[in-house]
Amino acid sequence: MNLTLDRTLFVVAGFPVSLALLGLALTGLVALLLCLLVLRFARIARQAADAAAARQSEIDAKIAAIARAGDEMTGRVQTVAEVLGARQADFARLVAERLDAVGHRVGQGLEHSSKTAGEHLAKLNERLAVIDAAQTRLTGLTQEVVGLKDILANKQSRGAFGQGQMEAIIRDCLPTTAYAFQHTLSNKTRPDCAIFLPGDDRVMIIDAKFPLESFTALKDAAGEEAKKQAEARVRADVGKHIRDIAERYFVPGETQDIAVLFVPSESLYADLNEHFDDVVQKAHRARIIIVSPSLLVMAVQVMQALVRDASMRAQAHIIQDEVRRLIDDVTRLRERIGKLETHFRQAQEDVGQAVISADKVAKRGERIEQMDFSDAREAAGARVFGRAAE
Repeated sequence: MNLTLDRTLFVVAGFPVSLALLGLALTGLVALLLCLLVLRFARIARQAADAAAARQSEIDAKIAAIARAGDEMTGRVQTVAEVLGARQADFARLVAERLDAVGHRVGQGLEHSSKTAGEHLAKLNERLAVIDAAQTRLTGLTQEVVGLKDILANKQSRGAFGQGQMEAIIRDCLPTTAYAFQHTLSNKTRPDCAIFLPGDDRVMIIDAKFPLESFTALKDAAGEEAKKQAEARVRADVGKHIRDIAERYFVPGETQDIAVLFVPSESLYADLNEHFDDVVQKAHRARIIIVSPSLLVMAVQVMQALVRDASMRAQAHIIQDEVRRLIDDVTRLRERIGKLETHFRQAQEDVGQAVISADKVAKRGERIEQMDFSDAREAAGARVFGRAAE
């Protein structure tokens, strides 16, 4: 065995290297490597301990900063809590005031509603009184209609009724100088109305005594024979009245070539034109025009236009002077309106500026009323968290 360990394996620089020497060299190399590893591990452990100590000191510093920030935040939260408590008290007071105001307005509204209801009831009572009065007048009108029926049954009363209706139409449409009632002609006859046309000395005659008994008999006729007799009576009575007008009221050089026969009923006029066209044609041939109340109004309005035109032609120079004065007044009015428009424009601009200021004041008031402190709270929170981060 010793011979084996001492046996030379190789020679290095003239120095023989045996197996034992090689083993010893390897053992020392392994020991050196182990020492180097131990030193390396010790250095790494020391660096790790230093890093851990530095990290611990940094953590302690951050914990201290967080504690200080927590203290500051606690103070801020207490301040905010105090502010919110004060705001809550103000809000409670404001709510109480608003509830009182709402209660007051509700009370006023109820009072106004009761007052309005009372007024409406009073007006309703007045309306009922008016309805009662209208009913009373309706009863009186019914009696008047009955009296009108009696009047129409009497020839003289009926003539007076037609005369009054015709006179009312004439008075409403013509000036007093353009007509005359019961005007006496040269043949000593007195027509119901005479119309004086401008530019002509001849008068136009209007007769209001239309025969009605035959029409009443026609409406009351029961059989065909009675109806034929009543129609014949209508033709005879109306024809005779047309002849009387033509004989009495046509005076050459004093009256117009045509005359007007007034029928005081639209329905009677319609029946006459529908069922007695021959009578109407006979009146036309006799130069007599049969008119109803509406047609008389139309004819009188035409006469009124003629009278007005004649009056305007007679006073044309006066109208021209008035037109010139009117133009001068319009010119002055235009100038004054221009000045007034300038004042209004300036006032409108001032009002617009005032409205803008009022809108700003109203918006600020609404914000205060709604107690919108969200922006202030966000700004305070941002400052607190900013300091904590620092």
